[in-house]
Amino acid sequence: MGKYIACICEGGAERAILDLLLDNQKLIFEREDLIEEEVISSRSGKEFQERYLRKGFAGKITIYRVLDSHSEKFNLSKAYEHKVDIKNVVTAPEIEMLIICNEGKYAEYKKEKGKNPNLKPNIYCRTNLKYKNVKSYEFVKEYFSDMSVLISALREYRRIAKIRRNELSIWDLLR
Repeated sequence: MGKYIACICEGGAERAILDLLLDNQKLIFEREDLIEEEVISSRSGKEFQERYLRKGFAGKITIYRVLDSHSEKFNLSKAYEHKVDIKNVVTAPEIEMLIICNEGKYAEYKKEKGKNPNLKPNIYCRTNLKYKNVKSYEFVKEYFSDMSVLISALREYRRIAKIRRNELSIWDLLR
């Protein structure tokens, strides 16, 4: 293995999206490039450090953190900070925005959110689109089983999202 990559996802829905993209060779890295050839669920820097960084990798590890927060910290001890390159892949406000985009309901969601500023995308998907298990790995994997649908939703989300300068979106990880 020439390069070391870790892909850390916040939840089941994010992991399903990454697994689909990996299994269809759509990302800039392959499953074989990943530490233990899997998407990691741990969000804690300390837990990641204890489980993976103590293995003595010969080179620097690129960590892609797929999360919906712009401010969530990933704290590593000073001894390991120089051994990693952390790239935040932000899906704010939530990964369920991909479903809203795919359904062509973004304008309707924004209108509803204007009336109810606390309306989260997953609640909109449950109540307005009637998708009950919208956060589950199984639902998301089935919903986006057609790769062209997923790619189209990622493209649309990238178009409407406000991605900050030091952040990436999943679209940026595509080949």
